[in-house]
Amino acid sequence: MDWILFGPPGCGKGTQAERLSGGMNLYHFSTGEVLRENVKNGTELGQKADAIMKSGALVPDDVIIDMVSAKLSEDAVKATTGVLFDGFPRTIPQAEALESALTALGRELGGVLSLTVAEEELIDRLSKRGRADDTLDTIKNRLQVYEDQTAPLIGFYKERGQLFEVEGMGTMEEIEGRLREVIAKRQG
Repeated sequence: MDWILFGPPGCGKGTQAERLSGGMNLYHFSTGEVLRENVKNGTELGQKADAIMKSGALVPDDVIIDMVSAKLSEDAVKATTGVLFDGFPRTIPQAEALESALTALGRELGGVLSLTVAEEELIDRLSKRGRADDTLDTIKNRLQVYEDQTAPLIGFYKERGQLFEVEGMGTMEEIEGRLREVIAKRQG
């Protein structure tokens, strides 16, 4: 069973994805990593994406979905109990395309684990990461972009009965425990 780990920048998706994937035999699927891997290996999709990125444009959904489908077909991914998507999908068209790709591959989406964290806490977490681009204005802009472009997925998955909101405040262990509990209940 496959899962989507969802939430705004600074909610702890990457940290929790690594913790869950290691302990639950889930393949941690980071689209950024898959994109970099395709570019590095010079695949046809990687060359296409690289040219687009070098022009300053965003890689279109169809190229991303083709990379996702190709990765899901690899033996290393098939050998796990499921996939944990981290930071993907980001838009409703990507969600619809992912749904089609999973169906075509005979895979099942267990649900969307949506980490909820108050905006003040997100700003605090992001400002403490020490990245040069994490100024208050940049952080607020990233949160606004998330709100405008990605947050509509909450309604999309809620309508399908696939959204599971998980409190993203507390220790890493507490948050991981809440996520594991949802997964365990869904897997029966």
